[in-house]
Amino acid sequence: MRSSPRLPRTFAVVLLLIVLPLAAQSPRLLRPDDFAAIRDVGDPQLSPNGTLVAYTVRTTDLAKDKTFTNLWLVRWDGTANRALTFGENKQSHPRWSPDGRTLAFLSSREDDNEDDQLWLLPLAGGEAEKITAIKGGLEDFAWSPDSAQLALVVRDPDPRAADPKEKDKKTTPPLVIDRFQFKRDKVGYLTGLYAHLQLLTLATRKTEALTFGPHDDIFPAWSPDGREIAFASKRGPDPDRSDDWSLLALAPRAGATERVIAVVPQSDGFDEADQPIAWSPDGSTLAFIHGGDPKLIEYAVHSLAIIPSAGGAPRLLTAGFDRNLSNPRWAPDGKSILAIVEDDGAEIVERFQLGGGAPEILVGGRRRVIGFDTAHDGRIAVVSATPERPPEIFAADSATLRPLSKQNDPLLAGLRLGQVEETKFKSADGTEIHGWIVRPAEAPPAGQRSPALLRPHGGPQAQYAAAFSFEAQLLAANGYLVILPNPRGSTGRGTDFSKAIFADWGHRDIEDDLAAVDDAVARGLADADKLGVGGWSYGGMSTNYLVATTTRFKAATSGASISNVLAGYGTDQYIRDYEHELGVPWKNPAAWQRISFPFLHADRITTPTLFLCGEKDFNVPLLNSEQMYQALRSLGVPTQLVIYPDQFHGVTKPSYLLDRYQRYLAWYAKYLPVTAATKK
Repeated sequence: MRSSPRLPRTFAVVLLLIVLPLAAQSPRLLRPDDFAAIRDVGDPQLSPNGTLVAYTVRTTDLAKDKTFTNLWLVRWDGTANRALTFGENKQSHPRWSPDGRTLAFLSSREDDNEDDQLWLLPLAGGEAEKITAIKGGLEDFAWSPDSAQLALVVRDPDPRAADPKEKDKKTTPPLVIDRFQFKRDKVGYLTGLYAHLQLLTLATRKTEALTFGPHDDIFPAWSPDGREIAFASKRGPDPDRSDDWSLLALAPRAGATERVIAVVPQSDGFDEADQPIAWSPDGSTLAFIHGGDPKLIEYAVHSLAIIPSAGGAPRLLTAGFDRNLSNPRWAPDGKSILAIVEDDGAEIVERFQLGGGAPEILVGGRRRVIGFDTAHDGRIAVVSATPERPPEIFAADSATLRPLSKQNDPLLAGLRLGQVEETKFKSADGTEIHGWIVRPAEAPPAGQRSPALLRPHGGPQAQYAAAFSFEAQLLAANGYLVILPNPRGSTGRGTDFSKAIFADWGHRDIEDDLAAVDDAVARGLADADKLGVGGWSYGGMSTNYLVATTTRFKAATSGASISNVLAGYGTDQYIRDYEHELGVPWKNPAAWQRISFPFLHADRITTPTLFLCGEKDFNVPLLNSEQMYQALRSLGVPTQLVIYPDQFHGVTKPSYLLDRYQRYLAWYAKYLPVTAATKK
């Protein structure tokens, strides 16, 4: 073989100087710790005149094992993008005063253990000022039209909470429980503590109580003339058992008599929505998010409704639309309402005319609009994500969105991500199912297929949307084809599609999940002999159903899941859901037994399975993962149980998030290595 000609020394040095910087700048594969470099952008708020957009940016410090959220401000033209608050605090819920002079927000910045309080930041200059020091803390607030007052949503203080100075000197009193629903994730045990409205007058800095009683009063919204505050509440002798939401109003003064605008039987139309009540510009009408049939619980579609503010019968503007809606905002002329529409893998902004007719798409495309806000002149600012990019703030002033924030551009510029594609395929009974795949960031050699990971989503009443998924991209960076189906039970395709698994978990949805795998194999993408599965919450439940149904999967990860569903009754937060969907166990034991088959038939499972859960999860409590771990350990199936201390249903501590990503990769690498791809 002939040797290559030797380069002149000087030329070789020059070439080296050119090549090294290019190599240093070439995109790299995603790493587990990159999650901490992603800046989580959200909650865009347009100033009343539309010239400024305030928004939040959450960052992660792995060294300090904490996350921080600060407020940012950008001009409508995209210039002067700057931080408004700094430091290791958590600021949230920025809201402009109607006169545009002040930005209010919630923060516990003086003490990490303190409840959120109200702070005001003057835009003319100066430091933010803490306005309240209310025991129990604030959950929400709304400005009065004259910018002189604010309606506050205040949680009752816990009388059991000891003064920190006396913490070690007194025994904590026992909990006394007498509520029908007595647990909620992150909150803990529910006693006689509720959220009520208070009125804050800025001139005097004094607050006065507006509402009282054993019920939660939420989502205050001022009438345009400032004479009333509308809000939502569940009333009656036992609100925990009720699905009847009241839409009420009262004058902004202590002792004012509440008036009922409407009582609306609905499934979580208020407490699952984001700012679900909005007054028309002339004050004559209220728009709100109307839940569906309470018997269908979360399977029901949320619609857009209007009602005269004086009271009367609600009218659905989206009757027959059969898609979930949220975030109603009135157009400045009061003739139409804007809302986010969840539609088959996308979430977009559409306009609905009061007079009827087809809705108009204002912000469309294959994207996920997470939130938006409007100004008096009709300008729209959105926070939107796509499969290729995490959420950022955009101005919706043309057919294409114009970026206002670019918080994640530096990170993305240096990464090589997996290609995201939409999929459509037929399930076992012929039903068309939609979803996504993420190809490995490094394509396999020609003639080879990739090991594939099926990742069922949580909910189940949710969808994989056209949005960036760090987890999927991380798995793709490690050589896996990632399969993300939206099986029956998912939202985005109407009520019938969602309720197809009502009281029948682990049946049609599992057929659809397996059809997604079959589709990837049939297309020559996935290696049929190298399949894995894993998910969180209902995604973990689906994982349990799948490994108890088939031995096709070589490795599984099951997070915050349940298999012995009877164990959930009375131990988690879903008591109303259980009784609506399954009936009470002593009257309908067959239904409970049928959907508990992964636990009752655990002897069918051969797949090595990693179980993970937060120690304080009240959504799907730890005991459920413990049961499945114990069953597989008894059967001799390879398994581990990972418990994250002090974590709820969603793991949030940065070091634990990193640990979870690393464990996923290690578990799959052990039982489903990428190296041995097979030829077609």
